Amino acid sequence: MLPTMDDFDFKNRTVIVRVDINSPLNPETLEIMDNWRIKRIIPTLKELKEKNAKIIMLAHQGRPNKWDFTSLEKHAIELEKLMGQDIKFVDDVYGEKAIKEIEKLERGEILLLDNVRKCKEEMEKKSIEEHAKSEMVKKLSKYADAFVNDAFAAAHRKHCSLVGFIPVLPSFAGRLLQKEVEMVEKLLKEAERPRLFIFGGGKYENAIDVMESLLTKNIADKIVLGGMPANAFLIVLEKIEGEIEEREKIRSIWEKYKDKILLPVDTLDGKDIGEESIKIFKEEIERASSIFISGPMGVFEEKKYRKGTEEILKAIAKSKAFKMAGGGHTVAAINMLELEKYFSYISTGGGSLERMLMGEKLPVIEALIKFKR
Repeated sequence: MLPTMDDFDFKNRTVIVRVDINSPLNPETLEIMDNWRIKRIIPTLKELKEKNAKIIMLAHQGRPNKWDFTSLEKHAIELEKLMGQDIKFVDDVYGEKAIKEIEKLERGEILLLDNVRKCKEEMEKKSIEEHAKSEMVKKLSKYADAFVNDAFAAAHRKHCSLVGFIPVLPSFAGRLLQKEVEMVEKLLKEAERPRLFIFGGGKYENAIDVMESLLTKNIADKIVLGGMPANAFLIVLEKIEGEIEEREKIRSIWEKYKDKILLPVDTLDGKDIGEESIKIFKEEIERASSIFISGPMGVFEEKKYRKGTEEILKAIAKSKAFKMAGGGHTVAAINMLELEKYFSYISTGGGSLERMLMGEKLPVIEALIKFKR
């Protein structure tokens, strides 16, 4: 059983909270363009604040050497607006400046430390036990009574700040992580049949792996493909021209499960699904009792190629089925169309969600269970 925040009394305690607020930024100004992930951690922070806890937050933004690898100061300002309270920020993770701010922290206050990926040990390939001996964990854990991990979108990574505190402090899943796990398990094990999974987007490799797993385990009753996953199959079946890797794997999936896979029958310049495909896919959505979607049907960013994605998402929104969505571009499209309230659940996960759909274990969840006290 996953240990949750119900298993500990946080009243007047000091808590380290690892979140995932990695957000899309404007390439020129580095301003946050979408605060959706930041919004999703608020229930955990509010619950801890109500219990008068001191909150030390850890998070990351981007990857070293990439353009969006930057300070978390703007994230603190965004969080301040959403929480309606002062959020302290320090441009340090566990050095003297950070420790000084931690020591000044009062009950009910929140301190966001800087981008953990600025610390060389964060992304080192080590075991959980080795990460637990790092300077980051040693220095910060001295000031905390407990650790809460609410970073579902990063739960597939074995990074220092994600797993290193778990053997050292009483550790629990935050409300977002808890909800994500519950909803994916519901989708895979309890959701009513027929279950429809829809995959699109600009990449196909991960979608192919996920759909193969769902079909092999008889979790999916039908799979609808748009975007690059559809193109990959259409190329292998010689319906359109193009180069594609994993031809044998795709051919094998098609031969075994073609009665369960629905491909577009027409396209708009190869950048969106056509009218006939929209009609067929919508009929499949009407038949489903449970629906999962990840990825747009075409080049959604361009207005000319938006219709497929828009029609499919609106059809899902109208359905009375249990409906779940995941993936950054899908979420952006749902938010743009103002359809969020019509979905049963929208996941913050990318890689974590894909791995859970394939039945793989996530390092963060495994560690929380293994070191449960």
